[in-house]
Amino acid sequence: MSQSISLHKKSILVTGGARGLGKAFASSLVEAGAKVAIADILVEEGNATANSIGAQFFEVDITDPSGVTRCIEEVIKRLGGIDGLVNNAAIATGIGGPRMTDIEVEVWDKVMNVNVRGTWLVTKASVPHLAKCGNGKILNLASDTALWGATNLMHYVASKGAVVAMTRSMANELGEKGISVNCIAPGLTEVEATEYVPEERKQLYRENRSLKRTQMPSDITGSVIFFMSDASDFITGQCLPVNGGFVMN
Repeated sequence: MSQSISLHKKSILVTGGARGLGKAFASSLVEAGAKVAIADILVEEGNATANSIGAQFFEVDITDPSGVTRCIEEVIKRLGGIDGLVNNAAIATGIGGPRMTDIEVEVWDKVMNVNVRGTWLVTKASVPHLAKCGNGKILNLASDTALWGATNLMHYVASKGAVVAMTRSMANELGEKGISVNCIAPGLTEVEATEYVPEERKQLYRENRSLKRTQMPSDITGSVIFFMSDASDFITGQCLPVNGGFVMN
């Protein structure tokens, strides 16, 4: 018997939800019936997004351990718990950026600090609360660049490769707590952060996808809802490319 997916009564935290993909994810989760918390360092945009979609905003720098702890405590107070976590917050310097030998150490460290350490810190602080609901969900945001080895972006590619590996390790460690951990690997998507990407590069993606069109945030939101729902209860440790067939597992 078919079953529609609903997130009614689920409390879900989305990091980096002020704009871009995070905003799209948060909006779709609200539409699916979830109570949504947006955590972001962008206060003005975060509040505006939260107000426009019916979510709650929490300011946080995910690289700050004490700040992350305070943020999670506030989320628990206001939402009553956490059933799901979407680790979306990340930074990138862009496709077609510096070659491996030209990346500055400071830039490398900043990308790793946000994309890897930040993902770990938010997850670490959320686990005790996710464990209480019996079937907690964690969804990490990787990137298909880590699956095909994109050039001129190695710091970002390495950080997203780490997210894939972390997902598997987290799944093995947290399964005994009833928490499932998965990740999705989107392709190049039309959001604010990709406005700088040259049109010829975007065309290259379109031509080499099985589905030969521009990827939009709405192409990814369905997978987020699925992994946050009970429909994914027996799936863990997996990385799903969501890229129109540009990369296939």
